[in-house]
Amino acid sequence: MKYYYVYVLKSAVDGKFYTGYTSELKRRLEEHNSGISASTKWRRPLKLIYFEGSLNIKDAMKREKYLKTTYGKRYIKSRLGEFLSKDIA
Repeated sequence: MKYYYVYVLKSAVDGKFYTGYTSELKRRLEEHNSGISASTKWRRPLKLIYFEGSLNIKDAMKREKYLKTTYGKRYIKSRLGEFLSKDIA
């Protein structure tokens, strides 16, 4: 069974989040941190701070789109409130 992951990365450079989806989470994280991904190349290093799994790519894409909205960003900040209040990088 194939899984699709929605993930949130936090940049150690500017402290901002990057949200994406993939079927290979470990490989995608390595791509972001090695500079292969143009969207995060200048924001490295990046730390994986959240992920969710889905069985359907359309569900993952829909969730990614939601997490990029104002309400989705509020959800992540609320969901990870304790972690983010203590996280240095």
